[in-house]
Amino acid sequence: QLQLVESGGGFVQPGGSLRLSCVASGLALDDYNIGWFRQAPGPEREGVSCVSVSGGSIKYADSMKGRLTISRDNARNTVYLQMNNLQPEDTGVYYCAADFAVWPPDCQLGAGGYPSWGQGTRVTVSS
Repeated sequence: QLQLVESGGGFVQPGGSLRLSCVASGLALDDYNIGWFRQAPGPEREGVSCVSVSGGSIKYADSMKGRLTISRDNARNTVYLQMNNLQPEDTGVYYCAADFAVWPPDCQLGAGGYPSWGQGTRVTVSS
């Protein structure tokens, strides 16, 4: 069974940076597309970025485009999300999620397409 553990969250001032990590165990991460999602206070999880199994498909939410870089190291079973120029509206709990990859290779930003989720890491951006 695939398990995901996020880390790297914390408290930063506006303009600061964080790098989130998502480490997988139980199964090989290179069989899965990975998405990162943000949950602000409320039930909805917003997709902020995703990457396909080979890294050939990468997507970013418009709200954070230009400030995010997603990458994956399949040998380490880890996906990273580098976040720069963070703003107070970026505050929330960030989750990574996995979806078993099918052809054609692609990823999606919709939370409903991901059956496996981590527990989340909290990001707070405030002065």
